[in-house]
Amino acid sequence: MAPDRGARDTGIRDRGLRVIEPVPESELSSPSPSSSSSTRPRSATGTGTVSSSGTGAGAGDPPVKFLPEGRHFTFRGVAAGLLVGLVIVFSNMYFGLQTGWVSMMTMPASLLGFGIFRTLARRLSFPFTPVENVLVQSVAGGMAIMPLGCGFVGVLPAMEYLLKPAEQGPIYLSMGKLIIWSLGLCYFGVVFAVPLRRQVIIREQLKFPSGFSTAVLIGVLHGKGSAQNSGALDSSTAATFGSLALENQPMFESHDVNDEEGCAADTQKQSWAANIRLLLITFGISGVYTLCTYFFPILRNLPIFGTVAAETWLWTLNPSLAYVGQGIIMGPATTTHMLLGAVIGWGILSPVAKFRGWAPGPINDWETGSKGWIVWTSLAIMLADAVISLGHIAVRPVIYHGPALLISLKQRYDRGGLRGLFQRQPLGYTSVAGDETNTSRPSTSSADGVSGLSSVGDDQGDRKVWNHDDAPPEQLVGTKTVSIGLIISILFCIASIHITFGELVPLYGTIIAVFMAMLLSIMGVRALGETDLNPVSGISKIAQLFFALIIPQTNKASVLINLIAGAVSEAGALQAGDLMQDLKTGHLLGAAPKAQFWGQIIGATVGAVVSAWIYRLYTAVYEVPGDLFQVPTAFVWIFTARLVTGKGLPYMAREFAMGAAVIFAVFTVLRMKAIGKKWHAYIPGGIAVAVGMYNVPSFTLARTIGGLMNWYWRIHLGKDDTPLIVLASGFILGEGFLSIVNLILQSSRVPHL
Repeated sequence: MAPDRGARDTGIRDRGLRVIEPVPESELSSPSPSSSSSTRPRSATGTGTVSSSGTGAGAGDPPVKFLPEGRHFTFRGVAAGLLVGLVIVFSNMYFGLQTGWVSMMTMPASLLGFGIFRTLARRLSFPFTPVENVLVQSVAGGMAIMPLGCGFVGVLPAMEYLLKPAEQGPIYLSMGKLIIWSLGLCYFGVVFAVPLRRQVIIREQLKFPSGFSTAVLIGVLHGKGSAQNSGALDSSTAATFGSLALENQPMFESHDVNDEEGCAADTQKQSWAANIRLLLITFGISGVYTLCTYFFPILRNLPIFGTVAAETWLWTLNPSLAYVGQGIIMGPATTTHMLLGAVIGWGILSPVAKFRGWAPGPINDWETGSKGWIVWTSLAIMLADAVISLGHIAVRPVIYHGPALLISLKQRYDRGGLRGLFQRQPLGYTSVAGDETNTSRPSTSSADGVSGLSSVGDDQGDRKVWNHDDAPPEQLVGTKTVSIGLIISILFCIASIHITFGELVPLYGTIIAVFMAMLLSIMGVRALGETDLNPVSGISKIAQLFFALIIPQTNKASVLINLIAGAVSEAGALQAGDLMQDLKTGHLLGAAPKAQFWGQIIGATVGAVVSAWIYRLYTAVYEVPGDLFQVPTAFVWIFTARLVTGKGLPYMAREFAMGAAVIFAVFTVLRMKAIGKKWHAYIPGGIAVAVGMYNVPSFTLARTIGGLMNWYWRIHLGKDDTPLIVLASGFILGEGFLSIVNLILQSSRVPHL
């Protein structure tokens, strides 16, 4: 499980871009004489908008879209993606075992990929283009989520270290079974994302803000001539296939038409060079700090509130630059809510439970201490948030689209009777034809619905015009591939669980878990597309709650089955959701979905195997759970499984948990009502508060510092946040990757100072 992640809806505006609202058709047909030429979209060649004939467009003529140039799938792009993904996997495993936090880090992946190929530019046989950069970040993203998606930071530690003998545990998996388990979970979410893409990206055109932000960054890195801070973003063209590609109406246009192209190009070159330099510097600083923490462990827990608060109540500060970087990425609202959770959990509930005798053991004890007691309250908050938010996502389409569906069914019945209701409709993962209905905006497809691929005039070279909302058919993943892949991935998942756990997990339970995972994935993808938050924490808890109803409590392996069901649901929702961000990026930049799909498959495969190896490496050298790797999410998993399977709660934990659930159910409803309003950030988010409650304060305080840095830079100073994201990425990757050196020192028994 992981805390809420990703960019915010305001991320594009924060990057110094001015949003241009779509111009009404009436104004397009009757242009105002006073219209300024400085705000007119320009073509990639800088000569004006291109009409369908390849000449300058007149008033009211829609701009022509070109297929982007470049190779969509290359072996060098895959290799670069695997290299970048390896660094991110090490970081995600390290931080995941500490606090449960992971990140796809698609923007740093794009920046690193660009830096690699820009450095090797003179040795390249063909240029590195935006669509190839999309491949790099797709492969890296497929790898990055495997530590969480395959359960290495939560479920597996719970099985191996926390499952009791009476619960058929502990279960220690060999390296071979670890790989089989992780491979079994890594595919069906990726394949299931393909048919979902057509609905949420092509038809409904959901935002997916992080994917949109990554597309903007790639466009800036590969851009032709305009400075980022003086740009404008045309939101009316930022939804269809290739709408942000350099060959089409550009994302960034100069407000001063007298600016020299060469000056803008120099500025852009200096910008990416400065970002790469900043990334390397922060990577090195964070890495050096990580090495220092090995020799001086006190650096991980500074008693800033005094020795009593530190030793008795665990109030310390971990001044890790990586956790400061995480706070920068999370933003001020999320980190403030986490701090609220820490104050409530560790500043109020923990002392109350201790002094009242409800948690008589040491504070740091998960079983008898207040550390374990307050987890039940955080768990109740997460469950309340998940039930309300996911229930809203599930019910809302029925409310809004139900009447239209009933009308459609009635029309089909009137035309063909009962046979008409079951008449086969066009299926598959194909391009959107011009005669199809788009519920979100008018299609840019040609009226006759035939192929929109054609050559343009000599003045535009050999570029191809593509006026459809989706990619050309040859660039899409075929229906046959999706169908066969989905069947094979589901069967492989079921078989891998059976091979790993044998008769402990009934076959029917595994089958139900897989199909429930696909159902919950739909809700997770919709939530991610609308809010940029993938509620995998809540999704896994919903699955655990459901399985408590269908697996008899008399089954000795009920807790184990519950853990596996939640893991399968989390894996599917995480992969389908977070990889949809990559597909949104590729869609906007005109990258071939087929190339992204196979890139994600390759990344997931390598990521699953590498994650298993890294997990076993860390657990073989370090004590788990221990001072460095406390695996708090493993305790949340096992506590949830025991709760829903009928195990008792500590004294008074039930009352506080129920009260917190009611309060945060109300907060969740208010947050849904406040979306898009200024006061939305002031309503505590359930997941963020819960994360701050079950993690020790040292991590939360460091993240809060990062959140305040984000606020000061973006809000108070009003500066572009791209350097801030690069700074945070360097901090995170530096500590995560250099932890390998600490691992070597620990295995070699090098003494601490």
